[in-house]
Amino acid sequence: MASHEAGFMTRALHAEGHTKPKNAHSVPIFQTSTFYFDTPEHGADLFAGKQKGYIYTRIGNPTVEAYEQVVASLEGAEEAVAFSSGLAAIFATLMSRLKAGDHVLSGDTLYGPTVNQIGELMGRYGIESTFVDTSDLAAVKRELRPNTRVLFLETPANPTCRITEIGAISPLAHEVGVEVVVDATFATPYFLRPLEWGADVSIHSTTKFINGHGDVVGGIVSASAELAKRIRKFRTDAGASPSPMDAFLSLRGVRTLAMRMERHNANALVVAEFVRDHPKVRRMYFHGLPEDPGHAAADREMSGYGATFSFEMRDGFDAARALLTGIKMMTLAVSLGTLDTLIQHPASMTHAAVPEAIMRQQGLTPEMVRIHVGLENVEDIIADLRQAFAGI
Repeated sequence: MASHEAGFMTRALHAEGHTKPKNAHSVPIFQTSTFYFDTPEHGADLFAGKQKGYIYTRIGNPTVEAYEQVVASLEGAEEAVAFSSGLAAIFATLMSRLKAGDHVLSGDTLYGPTVNQIGELMGRYGIESTFVDTSDLAAVKRELRPNTRVLFLETPANPTCRITEIGAISPLAHEVGVEVVVDATFATPYFLRPLEWGADVSIHSTTKFINGHGDVVGGIVSASAELAKRIRKFRTDAGASPSPMDAFLSLRGVRTLAMRMERHNANALVVAEFVRDHPKVRRMYFHGLPEDPGHAAADREMSGYGATFSFEMRDGFDAARALLTGIKMMTLAVSLGTLDTLIQHPASMTHAAVPEAIMRQQGLTPEMVRIHVGLENVEDIIADLRQAFAGI
């Protein structure tokens, strides 16, 4: 008889990382920079890798390790590696694989600082990059080069919610020895687990939904043990480890992730329909709506749509600015994944540093507004939007 496999919520509460030292019900915060050795030989063995244990929190910490184990369980990964930010997680993943002369093929719609990291920062060190619509398999195939080492993409993409089918693109990349790295921050492991669809690495900015409370900056990478070892080494050498407190707070967030995502998702679908049907809105970008070009693809690989979408105002930038000025309950702020609803202007905020040519390629327009739908009563979110629209 096959053994019973625990569900997502059960693993979020009882996965191996939740094993408590000293019978503590919650994983303790090991707020220490260093760990003492029993003997000189013990210290030498730890540094030599002959014994398992802790040396220095930049290298490893019990609270961080517990958090990593739980996320790995939720992702269906052999291991996870936590970072001090989502950008640090992306940088370590890519730079642990790439060297001067290598090429990274990237999705053309990404978080603004990710575009700069891949297109500019890595370019200083001789790493080539190309940005392409990863939802177009023929375009991806055309842009693969003999020196391509990594295919990096977001799905759903920020801020246009473009969907790339991981199960279709991964075999294409693997056929020519290219690793597939997916940033699935918008979806969370609750709605999308990239490794199940053939990706080599799954990345999340844990600042967002995984932490969920807006009080931590962090990132996490899930992969095979072999890839995780390589990425972890880069993290240690670069000093990009998270603090024990941040790991503790993110682990707290993981415990309620499933419940929060169900409410986020339900609210977002209602709010999106309201926004879509408003006469002052010209265009919607949300894979949760049946008419969206990515809806069918999202349904094939995702179990929910998340809580973040964008839309364009019919009367241009001035109307977008007036809408943001007119809100009363919602919070005018960047980021997403918090308990409350956030609204912002991508072209002048999260993606402001993206070169103009790439911004046009991404479809980022001056009239675009991005909203992260929170956990408030949905009628109150709509009431705030309604009064803000009325003031335009």
